[in-house]
Amino acid sequence: MVKLSVIVPFYNVRAYAPDTLRSLRNNAREDFEFILVDDCSTDGTADLLRRARDGTEGVVVHRHERNAGLATARNTGLDAARGEYIAFLDGDDWLAPGHYARLLAQAEALSCAFVRTDHVQVTGTARTVRRVPHGTRGVVSDPRAAILPAGRTTSVDYAYAWAGLYHRSLLDRGLLHFTDGLRTAEDRPWIWRLHREAESFAVLGTLGHFYRRGVSSSLTQIGDERQLDFIRAYDQVLSDTAADRDAETLMPKAVRTYCAVISHHMGSIGKFEPAVARTLKSLAARALRNMPRRVLDDVLDSMDTERATVLRRLRRRSATTQGAAAA
Repeated sequence: MVKLSVIVPFYNVRAYAPDTLRSLRNNAREDFEFILVDDCSTDGTADLLRRARDGTEGVVVHRHERNAGLATARNTGLDAARGEYIAFLDGDDWLAPGHYARLLAQAEALSCAFVRTDHVQVTGTARTVRRVPHGTRGVVSDPRAAILPAGRTTSVDYAYAWAGLYHRSLLDRGLLHFTDGLRTAEDRPWIWRLHREAESFAVLGTLGHFYRRGVSSSLTQIGDERQLDFIRAYDQVLSDTAADRDAETLMPKAVRTYCAVISHHMGSIGKFEPAVARTLKSLAARALRNMPRRVLDDVLDSMDTERATVLRRLRRRSATTQGAAAA
C-alpha cells in the first residue's frame, strides 16, 4: 500500500530542479510515491525528470502537452495519487532529509484530517523561519474556528499548499483539487474550502521545507496578465463564503483579505505592463463594487489610511464608470 503521494509540478526550473529531485531521493521510502508533473517545460527540465524516473524508486512522471498552470498541474497529480496521505512540493523548493517520514509520523499520531507546518523561506543566501499563524502546536483543532478573527492574520492567510500533509479522505470528498486554470493565488480558494469543510487539523513546528523566493520564472516576478488570476481566485472565495452557513460571520474576513491583496497589487502596479495595469484597475474596481456594501464600508473604516485611500479611490472609479455606462 502507498502511504504517501507527493505531487511536484515543474515548469522551466532547470536551474533548481536538481536540488528538488535530490531532496526527494533523500526522502524516499518504499511506501512513498513521487508524482512529477512536467507542465510542458521547454528548458530541459523534462530531461531531468525522465532521468529521475529511471533512477529513483517510486517516481512517476506525467507531462502536459501544453502549459496549463500550477493549479491544473497539481490536479493532474491528485488524479494519479494512490497514497493514504497527500503532500505537495513545488519544483524549485527542496526538503530536509527524512522530512516526510517525520511529518507522516506526527500526522498519524494526531489522527486528524490535515496538518500544517512552519517552513524556511530562502531568499538568496538569507533564510527566515515562517510560522503558521496559529497559536498552539501539536493540538487537534477545529479548522473553521481558525479562519477568524477578521482583523488578524490567521491560518487561511498561510495558504501554501506544500506546507502540510492531507489525509486521503479529503481527496475523496473533493476538498483537495484546485480551481482549474488558475495561474496565481490558486491556493486561496483551496485553503478557505479546506478550513470550512474539513473536520479537524493541527499545526506542527516541524521545519524541513525550504521555500525558494525571488525565482525569476515565478509568476510573482512577472508582470503579465497571469498575475490577474488573483481576482478570479478571490471572487471565488467571496462567492463560496456567501453560500456558507456562517456567511455573516466569515464575510468580513474574506472581504478584508481581498481588499488587502488588491491594495498590495495596486502598490506595485509599476511592475505590470501598461495594458495589464489598466485591466487591473478595472477588475479591482469591479470587485469592490460587487462586495457587500456594509461589510466593505466597515473594512475600509478599520484599515490604515494609506490602503483605505487607495481602495476608496478605486471604488469611486467604479461608481463613476458605472454611472457613465448608465448614461
